[in-house]
Amino acid sequence: MSDNWSRGWYEGDGTPTRGASPQWAGAPGSPPRGASAQGAWPAQPAPTSQGGRATYGGGATYGGRRRFRFWGQPGHRVRRVITYLVTLVVVLAVAVAGTYFYINGKLNRTVTLPADATATAGTNWLITGDDSRNGLSTQQIIADHVGFDFGTSNSDSIMLLHMGTTGKPVLVSIPRDSYVDIPGMGWNKINAALAGGPALLIKTVEVATGLQINHYMGIGFGGLVSVVNQVGGVQVCLKTPLKDPDSGLNLPAGCTNLNGTQALAFVRDRHSFATEDLQREQDQRLFLEALMKKATSPGVYLNPFTAIPFGSTAASSISVDKGTSLWDLYQVSQALKDPLTTTVPIANANYETNAGDAVQWNSSQASELFNDLAQGKAVPSSLISGTTIG
Repeated sequence: MSDNWSRGWYEGDGTPTRGASPQWAGAPGSPPRGASAQGAWPAQPAPTSQGGRATYGGGATYGGRRRFRFWGQPGHRVRRVITYLVTLVVVLAVAVAGTYFYINGKLNRTVTLPADATATAGTNWLITGDDSRNGLSTQQIIADHVGFDFGTSNSDSIMLLHMGTTGKPVLVSIPRDSYVDIPGMGWNKINAALAGGPALLIKTVEVATGLQINHYMGIGFGGLVSVVNQVGGVQVCLKTPLKDPDSGLNLPAGCTNLNGTQALAFVRDRHSFATEDLQREQDQRLFLEALMKKATSPGVYLNPFTAIPFGSTAASSISVDKGTSLWDLYQVSQALKDPLTTTVPIANANYETNAGDAVQWNSSQASELFNDLAQGKAVPSSLISGTTIG
Protein backbone atom coordinates (compact mmCIF):
# COMPACT_ATOMS: atom_id res chain seq x y z
CA MET A 1 0.00 0.00 0.00
CA SER A 2 2.80 2.40 0.83
CA ASP A 3 4.28 1.97 -2.68
CA ASN A 4 0.93 2.70 -4.29
CA TRP A 5 0.37 5.66 -2.02
CA SER A 6 3.72 7.26 -2.70
CA ARG A 7 3.72 6.51 -6.40
CA GLY A 8 0.05 7.17 -7.02
CA TRP A 9 -0.30 10.68 -5.50
CA TYR A 10 3.09 12.00 -4.37
CA GLU A 11 6.57 11.45 -5.60
CA GLY A 12 9.30 10.67 -3.15
CA ASP A 13 10.18 14.35 -2.66
CA GLY A 14 6.62 15.12 -1.53
CA THR A 15 5.53 16.99 -4.69
CA PRO A 16 2.37 16.00 -6.54
CA THR A 17 2.70 13.78 -9.59
CA ARG A 18 1.40 15.59 -12.67
CA GLY A 19 -1.84 13.98 -13.84
CA ALA A 20 -1.85 11.30 -11.18
CA SER A 21 -4.94 10.33 -9.23
CA PRO A 22 -4.73 9.15 -5.66
CA GLN A 23 -4.80 5.42 -5.01
CA TRP A 24 -7.21 5.56 -2.09
CA ALA A 25 -8.90 2.21 -2.42
CA GLY A 26 -8.30 -0.13 0.40
CA ALA A 27 -6.38 2.30 2.51
CA PRO A 28 -7.56 2.52 6.10
CA GLY A 29 -9.75 5.60 6.60
CA SER A 30 -10.08 6.09 2.82
CA PRO A 31 -13.33 7.03 1.10
CA PRO A 32 -15.61 4.22 0.03
CA ARG A 33 -14.59 2.37 -3.09
CA GLY A 34 -15.89 4.10 -6.16
CA ALA A 35 -16.21 7.50 -4.54
CA SER A 36 -14.12 10.27 -6.02
CA ALA A 37 -11.64 12.04 -3.83
CA GLN A 38 -13.04 15.36 -4.93
CA GLY A 39 -16.52 14.39 -3.82
CA ALA A 40 -15.34 13.11 -0.44
CA TRP A 41 -13.02 16.01 0.51
CA PRO A 42 -13.27 19.82 0.12
CA ALA A 43 -11.83 21.03 -3.15
CA GLN A 44 -8.41 22.61 -2.81
CA PRO A 45 -6.86 25.29 -5.02
CA ALA A 46 -4.17 24.24 -7.38
CA PRO A 47 -0.85 24.06 -5.58
CA THR A 48 1.97 26.43 -6.39
CA SER A 49 5.59 25.98 -5.56
CA GLN A 50 7.46 28.34 -3.18
CA GLY A 51 10.97 27.36 -2.36
CA GLY A 52 10.21 23.64 -2.56
CA ARG A 53 7.00 23.86 -0.49
CA ALA A 54 3.47 23.38 -1.81
CA THR A 55 1.28 26.35 -1.01
CA TYR A 56 -2.47 26.67 -1.34
CA GLY A 57 -5.03 29.50 -1.37
CA GLY A 58 -5.00 32.14 1.40
CA GLY A 59 -1.24 32.23 1.61
CA ALA A 60 -0.90 29.16 3.88
CA THR A 61 1.95 26.72 3.38
CA TYR A 62 1.33 23.05 3.97
CA GLY A 63 4.32 21.33 5.45
CA GLY A 64 6.04 24.73 5.88
CA ARG A 65 5.84 27.61 8.34
CA ARG A 66 2.84 29.66 7.21
CA ARG A 67 -0.72 28.91 8.32
CA PHE A 68 -4.19 30.30 7.66
CA ARG A 69 -5.09 33.09 10.10
CA PHE A 70 -8.59 34.20 10.90
CA TRP A 71 -9.91 37.12 12.96
CA GLY A 72 -9.35 36.19 16.61
CA GLN A 73 -6.14 34.30 15.87
CA PRO A 74 -2.76 35.76 17.02
CA GLY A 75 -2.04 37.93 13.98
CA HIS A 76 -5.45 39.59 14.07
CA ARG A 77 -5.30 40.04 17.84
CA VAL A 78 -2.08 42.01 17.41
CA ARG A 79 -3.73 44.19 14.78
CA ARG A 80 -6.69 44.78 17.08
CA VAL A 81 -4.40 45.79 19.95
CA ILE A 82 -2.52 48.19 17.67
CA THR A 83 -5.84 49.66 16.49
CA TYR A 84 -6.98 50.19 20.08
CA LEU A 85 -3.66 51.80 21.04
CA VAL A 86 -3.72 54.15 18.05
CA THR A 87 -7.30 55.13 18.88
CA LEU A 88 -6.36 55.73 22.52
CA VAL A 89 -3.41 57.93 21.54
CA VAL A 90 -5.60 59.97 19.20
CA VAL A 91 -8.28 60.43 21.89
CA LEU A 92 -5.68 61.46 24.48
CA ALA A 93 -4.06 63.89 22.04
CA VAL A 94 -7.43 65.51 21.32
CA ALA A 95 -8.20 65.70 25.05
CA VAL A 96 -4.83 67.28 25.87
CA ALA A 97 -5.13 69.78 23.01
CA GLY A 98 -8.68 70.65 24.06
CA THR A 99 -7.60 71.18 27.68
CA TYR A 100 -4.66 73.33 26.58
CA PHE A 101 -6.82 75.64 24.48
CA TYR A 102 -9.50 75.76 27.19
CA ILE A 103 -7.05 76.88 29.90
CA ASN A 104 -5.12 79.11 27.50
CA GLY A 105 -8.39 80.89 26.75
CA LYS A 106 -8.96 81.60 30.45
CA LEU A 107 -5.72 83.58 30.88
CA ASN A 108 -6.37 87.06 32.20
CA ARG A 109 -4.38 89.03 29.59
CA THR A 110 -4.87 92.59 30.82
CA VAL A 111 -1.36 94.04 30.91
CA THR A 112 0.25 96.00 28.07
CA LEU A 113 4.04 96.02 27.99
CA PRO A 114 5.94 99.25 27.29
CA ALA A 115 6.93 99.35 23.64
CA ASP A 116 10.16 101.35 23.78
CA ALA A 117 12.43 99.05 25.80
CA THR A 118 15.83 98.10 24.39
CA ALA A 119 16.12 94.37 23.67
CA THR A 120 18.41 92.37 25.97
CA ALA A 121 19.50 88.73 26.07
CA GLY A 122 17.21 85.94 27.15
CA THR A 123 13.66 86.27 28.43
CA ASN A 124 12.85 88.37 31.48
CA TRP A 125 9.67 88.01 33.54
CA LEU A 126 8.48 90.47 36.16
CA ILE A 127 6.57 88.49 38.80
CA THR A 128 4.59 90.38 41.43
CA GLY A 129 2.34 89.59 44.36
CA ASP A 130 0.14 92.53 45.21
CA ASP A 131 -2.15 93.24 48.15
CA SER A 132 -5.31 93.44 46.08
CA ARG A 133 -8.39 92.25 47.95
CA ASN A 134 -10.61 92.29 44.87
CA GLY A 135 -12.95 89.32 44.74
CA LEU A 136 -12.57 88.44 48.43
CA SER A 137 -15.69 88.16 50.54
CA THR A 138 -15.89 89.68 54.02
CA GLN A 139 -15.55 86.21 55.49
CA GLN A 140 -12.40 85.55 53.41
CA ILE A 141 -10.86 88.88 54.36
CA ILE A 142 -11.34 88.09 58.04
CA ALA A 143 -10.12 84.48 57.68
CA ASP A 144 -7.03 85.51 55.70
CA HIS A 145 -6.12 88.42 58.03
CA VAL A 146 -5.65 90.85 55.13
CA GLY A 147 -7.69 93.80 56.40
CA PHE A 148 -10.28 95.88 54.57
CA ASP A 149 -7.97 98.25 52.70
CA PHE A 150 -9.46 98.49 49.19
CA GLY A 151 -7.38 101.51 48.22
CA THR A 152 -4.44 101.65 45.84
CA SER A 153 -2.66 98.32 45.33
CA ASN A 154 0.88 97.90 46.57
CA SER A 155 3.27 95.08 45.86
CA ASP A 156 4.36 92.82 48.70
CA SER A 157 6.60 90.84 46.35
CA ILE A 158 8.59 91.85 43.25
CA MET A 159 10.80 89.31 41.50
CA LEU A 160 12.66 89.31 38.22
CA LEU A 161 13.13 85.95 36.53
CA HIS A 162 15.83 85.75 33.85
CA MET A 163 15.88 82.62 31.68
CA GLY A 164 17.09 81.34 28.34
CA THR A 165 20.80 82.22 28.45
CA THR A 166 23.97 80.83 30.02
CA GLY A 167 23.53 78.46 32.96
CA LYS A 168 20.51 78.16 35.23
CA PRO A 169 17.63 80.63 35.31
CA VAL A 170 18.21 83.47 37.80
CA LEU A 171 15.48 84.69 40.17
CA VAL A 172 16.18 88.11 41.67
CA SER A 173 14.10 89.66 44.46
CA ILE A 174 13.67 93.44 44.29
CA PRO A 175 12.88 94.80 47.77
CA ARG A 176 9.55 96.59 47.74
CA ASP A 177 11.14 99.58 49.52
CA SER A 178 13.92 99.96 46.93
CA TYR A 179 14.54 103.66 46.33
CA VAL A 180 14.39 104.14 42.56
CA ASP A 181 13.44 106.65 39.89
CA ILE A 182 9.82 106.11 38.89
CA PRO A 183 9.18 107.59 35.42
CA GLY A 184 6.89 110.60 35.74
CA MET A 185 6.89 110.44 39.55
CA GLY A 186 10.52 111.00 40.53
CA TRP A 187 12.41 109.08 43.19
CA ASN A 188 10.31 106.95 45.49
CA LYS A 189 9.93 103.43 46.85
CA ILE A 190 9.45 101.05 43.93
CA ASN A 191 6.35 99.65 45.54
CA ALA A 192 4.60 102.98 44.83
CA ALA A 193 4.97 102.41 41.08
CA LEU A 194 2.21 99.79 41.15
CA ALA A 195 -0.20 102.63 42.01
CA GLY A 196 0.14 103.62 38.36
CA GLY A 197 -0.67 100.08 37.23
CA PRO A 198 1.52 97.15 36.10
CA ALA A 199 2.77 99.06 33.02
CA LEU A 200 4.37 101.77 35.19
CA LEU A 201 5.96 99.17 37.46
CA ILE A 202 7.37 97.36 34.42
CA LYS A 203 8.79 100.59 33.04
CA THR A 204 10.32 101.43 36.43
CA VAL A 205 12.08 98.06 36.62
CA GLU A 206 13.36 98.44 33.05
CA VAL A 207 14.83 101.87 33.86
CA ALA A 208 16.37 100.67 37.14
CA THR A 209 17.89 97.44 35.78
CA GLY A 210 18.52 98.15 32.08
CA LEU A 211 16.72 94.87 31.25
CA GLN A 212 13.84 94.54 28.84
CA ILE A 213 10.83 92.94 30.52
CA ASN A 214 9.37 90.45 28.04
CA HIS A 215 6.51 89.16 30.16
CA TYR A 216 4.56 90.06 33.28
CA MET A 217 2.71 87.91 35.82
CA GLY A 218 0.89 89.22 38.89
CA ILE A 219 -1.30 87.58 41.52
CA GLY A 220 -3.40 88.97 44.37
CA PHE A 221 -4.21 87.63 47.82
CA GLY A 222 -7.31 85.70 46.78
CA GLY A 223 -5.62 84.19 43.75
CA LEU A 224 -2.77 82.77 45.80
CA VAL A 225 -5.15 81.18 48.32
CA SER A 226 -7.19 79.55 45.54
CA VAL A 227 -4.18 78.23 43.62
CA VAL A 228 -2.61 76.65 46.71
CA ASN A 229 -5.88 75.00 47.71
CA GLN A 230 -6.43 73.60 44.20
CA VAL A 231 -3.00 71.99 44.13
CA GLY A 232 -3.60 70.31 47.48
CA GLY A 233 -1.35 72.49 49.64
CA VAL A 234 2.37 73.21 49.58
CA GLN A 235 4.89 71.83 52.06
CA VAL A 236 7.42 74.06 53.83
CA CYS A 237 9.89 72.99 56.51
CA LEU A 238 10.82 75.45 59.29
CA LYS A 239 13.79 75.43 61.62
CA THR A 240 11.86 77.26 64.34
CA PRO A 241 8.17 78.05 64.99
CA LEU A 242 6.74 81.18 63.37
CA LYS A 243 3.94 83.24 64.83
CA ASP A 244 2.79 86.58 63.45
CA PRO A 245 -0.53 88.06 64.69
CA ASP A 246 -0.58 90.60 61.85
CA SER A 247 -0.62 87.97 59.08
CA GLY A 248 -2.32 85.29 61.17
CA LEU A 249 0.67 82.96 60.84
CA ASN A 250 1.09 80.25 63.47
CA LEU A 251 3.32 77.38 62.33
CA PRO A 252 5.32 74.84 64.35
CA ALA A 253 8.91 73.86 63.65
CA GLY A 254 9.28 71.05 61.15
CA CYS A 255 7.40 70.34 57.93
CA THR A 256 3.81 71.48 57.35
CA ASN A 257 1.59 71.17 54.30
CA LEU A 258 0.24 74.72 54.04
CA ASN A 259 -3.30 75.32 52.86
CA GLY A 260 -4.15 78.52 51.00
CA THR A 261 -4.76 80.68 54.09
CA GLN A 262 -1.57 79.45 55.78
CA ALA A 263 0.44 79.99 52.60
CA LEU A 264 -0.77 83.59 52.30
CA ALA A 265 0.15 84.25 55.94
CA PHE A 266 3.59 82.70 55.40
CA VAL A 267 4.52 84.83 52.36
CA ARG A 268 3.22 88.00 54.09
CA ASP A 269 5.04 87.48 57.40
CA ARG A 270 7.88 89.95 58.03
CA HIS A 271 7.45 90.77 61.69
CA SER A 272 8.99 87.45 62.77
CA PHE A 273 12.42 88.52 61.47
CA ALA A 274 14.97 91.14 62.44
CA THR A 275 15.59 91.94 58.76
CA GLU A 276 11.82 92.03 58.09
CA ASP A 277 11.17 92.38 54.34
CA LEU A 278 14.60 91.10 53.32
CA GLN A 279 13.96 87.74 55.00
CA ARG A 280 10.37 87.68 53.77
CA GLU A 281 11.69 87.87 50.20
CA GLN A 282 13.73 84.72 50.75
CA ASP A 283 10.69 82.91 52.16
CA GLN A 284 8.67 84.04 49.15
CA ARG A 285 11.27 82.64 46.75
CA LEU A 286 11.40 79.35 48.62
CA PHE A 287 7.61 79.09 48.64
CA LEU A 288 7.37 79.88 44.92
CA GLU A 289 9.84 77.09 44.12
CA ALA A 290 7.90 74.65 46.33
CA LEU A 291 4.62 75.62 44.66
CA MET A 292 6.04 75.07 41.17
CA LYS A 293 7.50 71.68 42.13
CA LYS A 294 4.14 70.59 43.55
CA ALA A 295 2.17 71.92 40.57
CA THR A 296 4.39 70.08 38.07
CA SER A 297 4.64 66.82 40.04
CA PRO A 298 3.14 63.60 38.53
CA GLY A 299 0.57 63.48 41.32
CA VAL A 300 -0.92 66.70 39.95
CA TYR A 301 -0.46 66.72 36.19
CA LEU A 302 -1.32 63.01 35.74
CA ASN A 303 -4.57 63.42 37.68
CA PRO A 304 -7.11 65.24 35.50
CA PHE A 305 -9.36 65.85 38.53
CA THR A 306 -6.54 67.92 40.05
CA ALA A 307 -4.66 69.21 37.03
CA ILE A 308 -7.61 70.74 35.15
CA PRO A 309 -9.15 72.61 38.13
CA PHE A 310 -5.68 73.79 39.16
CA GLY A 311 -4.82 75.00 35.66
CA SER A 312 -8.18 76.71 35.28
CA THR A 313 -7.91 78.42 38.67
CA ALA A 314 -4.32 79.51 38.11
CA ALA A 315 -5.10 80.88 34.65
CA SER A 316 -8.00 82.99 35.89
CA SER A 317 -6.27 84.09 39.13
CA ILE A 318 -3.19 85.70 37.62
CA SER A 319 -2.80 88.77 35.44
CA VAL A 320 -0.41 88.46 32.50
CA ASP A 321 0.65 90.55 29.54
CA LYS A 322 -1.26 90.30 26.28
CA GLY A 323 1.50 88.28 24.59
CA THR A 324 1.61 85.49 27.17
CA SER A 325 0.48 81.96 26.30
CA LEU A 326 -0.03 78.88 28.45
CA TRP A 327 3.18 77.46 26.95
CA ASP A 328 5.08 80.52 28.22
CA LEU A 329 3.74 79.89 31.72
CA TYR A 330 4.76 76.24 31.51
CA GLN A 331 8.33 77.31 30.70
CA VAL A 332 8.27 79.67 33.68
CA SER A 333 7.09 76.87 35.96
CA GLN A 334 10.03 74.72 34.85
CA ALA A 335 12.51 77.58 35.35
CA LEU A 336 11.20 78.31 38.85
CA LYS A 337 11.71 74.74 40.07
CA ASP A 338 15.47 75.15 40.52
CA PRO A 339 16.84 78.63 39.70
CA LEU A 340 19.78 80.53 41.12
CA THR A 341 18.27 82.91 43.67
CA THR A 342 19.41 86.25 45.04
CA THR A 343 18.32 89.70 46.15
CA VAL A 344 19.49 92.90 44.45
CA PRO A 345 22.81 93.82 46.15
CA ILE A 346 22.09 96.30 48.96
CA ALA A 347 24.24 99.12 50.32
CA ASN A 348 21.85 100.36 53.00
CA ALA A 349 18.67 98.63 54.21
CA ASN A 350 17.61 101.64 56.28
CA TYR A 351 18.20 104.50 53.87
CA GLU A 352 16.55 107.74 55.02
CA THR A 353 14.64 109.46 52.22
CA ASN A 354 11.77 111.88 51.71
CA ALA A 355 9.61 108.77 51.20
CA GLY A 356 10.67 107.36 54.59
CA ASP A 357 12.92 104.44 55.42
CA ALA A 358 13.97 102.85 52.12
CA VAL A 359 16.43 100.33 50.66
CA GLN A 360 19.46 101.69 48.79
CA TRP A 361 21.02 99.41 46.20
CA ASN A 362 24.75 98.82 45.93
CA SER A 363 24.97 100.59 42.57
CA SER A 364 28.21 99.00 41.33
CA GLN A 365 27.23 95.42 42.23
CA ALA A 366 23.67 95.86 41.01
CA SER A 367 24.97 97.21 37.70
CA GLU A 368 27.30 94.22 37.33
CA LEU A 369 24.47 91.79 38.07
CA PHE A 370 22.03 93.30 35.59
CA ASN A 371 24.65 93.94 32.89
CA ASP A 372 25.64 90.27 32.97
CA LEU A 373 22.01 89.23 32.60
CA ALA A 374 21.49 91.75 29.79
CA GLN A 375 24.41 90.27 27.87
CA GLY A 376 23.53 86.64 28.62
CA LYS A 377 26.65 86.07 30.72
CA ALA A 378 26.94 83.83 33.77
CA VAL A 379 26.51 85.84 36.97
CA PRO A 380 29.50 85.65 39.38
CA SER A 381 28.79 83.54 42.46
CA SER A 382 29.69 86.53 44.64
CA LEU A 383 26.48 88.21 43.46
CA ILE A 384 24.27 85.18 44.17
CA SER A 385 23.20 85.27 47.80
CA GLY A 386 20.94 82.21 47.67
CA THR A 387 17.88 81.49 49.76
CA THR A 388 17.60 80.50 53.43
CA ILE A 389 14.23 80.00 55.06
CA GLY A 390 13.45 82.19 58.07
